[in-house]
Amino acid sequence: MKFDPVPATTPPLPPRPDAASAEGEALVRALQAVLLPLARLAVAQGLRFASAEDLLKEAFIQAATEALLKDHPELLPHRLVSRISTITGINRREVTRLTKPQEAVAPPKPSLTTEIFTRWLTSPLFRVGDDVLAFLPRQGPSPSFESLARSVTQDVHPRSLLDELCRLGLVRWDEQLDRVHLERQAFVPRGDMQGMLAFLGANVGDHLHAAVANVLAKDDPPHFEQAVFSDDLSVQAMESIKDLVRRHWHELLNTSIPLMEKLIEEDRIAGRLQDQRVRIGLFSYSETVPTAPTSTKQDN
Repeated sequence: MKFDPVPATTPPLPPRPDAASAEGEALVRALQAVLLPLARLAVAQGLRFASAEDLLKEAFIQAATEALLKDHPELLPHRLVSRISTITGINRREVTRLTKPQEAVAPPKPSLTTEIFTRWLTSPLFRVGDDVLAFLPRQGPSPSFESLARSVTQDVHPRSLLDELCRLGLVRWDEQLDRVHLERQAFVPRGDMQGMLAFLGANVGDHLHAAVANVLAKDDPPHFEQAVFSDDLSVQAMESIKDLVRRHWHELLNTSIPLMEKLIEEDRIAGRLQDQRVRIGLFSYSETVPTAPTSTKQDN
């Protein structure tokens, strides 16, 4: 058993010109570990390398621009292009092409279906003791699906929200009894590729932002980012691990959401500037550990 903030199972890398130092080698290994899953996703979804290359160039240019303007806010546009080209190795023409003014894109807000599903799982109004109500009457006073939906939004009819939750497989509507049954205990929008990709970008993106900020921090790491890692388990043992993760996730969900709602209301009443966002996650990953090939003996 190991306590390892950055577990890695990537194979040894061949020597590379940009990895002459120990720190450079570690950087290349980290980038390989991050880029390989992204490449698998791109290949599986049919994204061509040229499109991914442009995205990577844009990311390099944005990172270089942020770093330069932080230290030299007075840089003129033509000087900025030259400095970006020097820092990134991307030629000036490409930098100019990829730095056309664009409107800043705000982080996407959780969907209404996410909010409704999460509130059902965490609000005391939809619990009996520690247990979440397994079903709700579709209409009527609280607790009902109608009251749940209207507590989240008044702009969309509860029936439309119910149809979307049913489509995502999160709830089931028993039309005969006119009850809405909870089908899952976690929001994973299966069957909705756009939703799943949005989750991937938001969750992994913020996790990676936190990890990079911790690596680059000159003082104490600003974000909590740790992991427990073991490579000595059996396939059978993984069921116990999954049960452990599920239990801790439910505990985190049931304590964090009510606390956030309470703090949001306190900030609103106090008139504080509410310009902060936070994402608290829990993840697990398992795979078969590659084994070294067994040597064979030959008779002479």
